[in-house]
Amino acid sequence: MVDDNRLKVGSNEMELVDFRLFKETENGVYEGIYGVNVAKVREIIKFPKLTQLPGAPDFIDGIFDLRGVVVPVINLASYMNIQQPHDIQQRIVIAEFNNLMIGFTVHEARRIRRISWEDIEPATFSTNNENFESTKITGVTKIENDEVLLILDLESIIEELGFYHPDTEIESGAVETFNGTALILDDSPSARKIVKNAVEKMGLNAVEATDGMMGLQKLEELYSLFEERIAEELKVIVSDVEMPQMDGFHFASKVKSDERFKDIPLLFNSSISDHFSDIRGSEAGADAYLTKFNANEFYTKVANAIKNKTDKLPQSV
Repeated sequence: MVDDNRLKVGSNEMELVDFRLFKETENGVYEGIYGVNVAKVREIIKFPKLTQLPGAPDFIDGIFDLRGVVVPVINLASYMNIQQPHDIQQRIVIAEFNNLMIGFTVHEARRIRRISWEDIEPATFSTNNENFESTKITGVTKIENDEVLLILDLESIIEELGFYHPDTEIESGAVETFNGTALILDDSPSARKIVKNAVEKMGLNAVEATDGMMGLQKLEELYSLFEERIAEELKVIVSDVEMPQMDGFHFASKVKSDERFKDIPLLFNSSISDHFSDIRGSEAGADAYLTKFNANEFYTKVANAIKNKTDKLPQSV
């Protein structure tokens, strides 16, 4: 039976797991409201028996065996320098992204929220305190009672801790080169830099956008420049999925419904590594769905998409 309640491709919505971290303050206990994309959450479990890792930082609670997979557990409150109340109940959010499985200790998991990307604002606030929790926030959105939910950037946490290292190395001479332009969409500066370096190695000029709305603006600018030659000059579009204002799926649905751009190869490059997102990518019309970041896979998929498109273009006489 088809689940009619599931997110539709191009709906520009996401589902978040709403969880809480409690902070001990002079005025009592403050309840922090956080969220993570449900596509990255494998399950939420009671606090298991953990094996301690000698010499590990205090924010590493330990490791445990989850049905044959050894899962490290990061205490989010401790990592974010949040003074936790004593004897607080804890849960483990088992997350899977970038083809890694990591456990995150939280204090309470409340519900699943469906939120439009249009209602999610980029986290533009900053502070001079390097330990301030805003450095781990990728977006914010208002919920009921004028409260604010903070969307955590789990990828930056595991990368900072050394659990994840982007695979950017490839054998010398193994990269095919092309002439033209590549449009890159990603709200993460570090992710854009990796993709930009990769497409430039392929001989392509990189045009960057931070979300789907800006991506559409960049497409219009490129069309004004190239006009009817757009499909020949713009060789490929590489888009993230999770972006504020307009996500990658919604962006792709708009691109593929526009006669001017529908034949331009579009590939998703996302940290979400569940199979369902791969299916949604295909439904949105993408030529491939890549998990961040494997250089060999990236170069192969992008090159194949460009060559397949080039073979279909009318040949000059």
